[in-house]
Amino acid sequence: MLRPRFKLISLSFVAVFLLAACGGIASPTAVPAATTASGATSAPTTQATARPATASAAGTATRSGTTTTSGTATRTTAAGSATAAAAPRPQLPVTVKDKDGRSVTISDVSRTIALTGDVAEIIWALGMSGNVIATDTSVTYPPEAQKAPKIGYMRTLAAEGLLAQKPTLLIGGESAGPPEVLEQLRSAGVPVVIIASPTTLAAPGQKIRAVAAALGVPTAGEQLTSTTQAEIDAALALAAKATTRPRVMFLNVRGNQVQQISGKGAPAQSIIEAAGGIDAGTAAGVTGYKSITPEALVTGQPDFYLLFKLGLDSVGGVDGLLKIPGVDQTPAGSGRRILNYEDQYLLGLGPRTGQMLRELVLALHPELK
Repeated sequence: MLRPRFKLISLSFVAVFLLAACGGIASPTAVPAATTASGATSAPTTQATARPATASAAGTATRSGTTTTSGTATRTTAAGSATAAAAPRPQLPVTVKDKDGRSVTISDVSRTIALTGDVAEIIWALGMSGNVIATDTSVTYPPEAQKAPKIGYMRTLAAEGLLAQKPTLLIGGESAGPPEVLEQLRSAGVPVVIIASPTTLAAPGQKIRAVAAALGVPTAGEQLTSTTQAEIDAALALAAKATTRPRVMFLNVRGNQVQQISGKGAPAQSIIEAAGGIDAGTAAGVTGYKSITPEALVTGQPDFYLLFKLGLDSVGGVDGLLKIPGVDQTPAGSGRRILNYEDQYLLGLGPRTGQMLRELVLALHPELK
């Protein structure tokens, strides 16, 4: 029976300097920009200086009926460094292409609304949070983003409420909608950028570059992409040393209303496999998501269950999860090997992906401790 041990890792860097020359607050030093994947073109117009990002990675692992914090890490700068420098200064106007190839010209990012939680996290990590006037309710990180004014849920947006905010830019991932509302906003003359949301480990870099390009800070985007990719590569190298291949099943649960197994093509598959595990949902023949059934659970024979923290809480914790028919009839259930992490941290595929992946690798492979 696999019994991972968990260590509390706490890393906190605080580096904030007041810039007398521009009245802004410091954030990461940018490295020379490489060519971005967004097809952005820019001209030198400046915007207000933004505040630095504050990001933390947090996961929780539950086993044998006890809950322990498996790791936290706090970044003061977008690059994970304790040293902060001038905040990125947008170079505008800029023209980018959205996920559908539509050209969007942005000349002002001073009143930006983040339509999805993953994009909000990237904006904060880029040091551009000072331009954000609202986010949707799905945002779970960073805490400052949770405190921002809310525009409703990303999938059920209302044009009237958004337009009332007088935004200069609306930006989000593919989950933002409905499509007719987005079209109404475009017709009202507001720049709307919907970025692609891949479900592979290529997603963090692709999304960071796309958001940075739309905000007119591609150099900061390249810096954050480089740091994020280095963390992902380090986690993958660690996973390659593992000698076990546990079967891991992601359960998407929200009380009694939503109880699903994820499988082939779902975001959890790439994370599980990258961490050196076998996606038990895929092995059970599940594509995308399907309702939990005892037959699918027993067929998948997971050694671990993987869940969102809010999902596990919504069914009453470990004891409540084990009451769902079939959940306790697997090695994961009988051994109470249940891993749960903050939602956006686990599957947001953003700047903290490498940190999350390392935590998951160590949780699944006790031989690496």
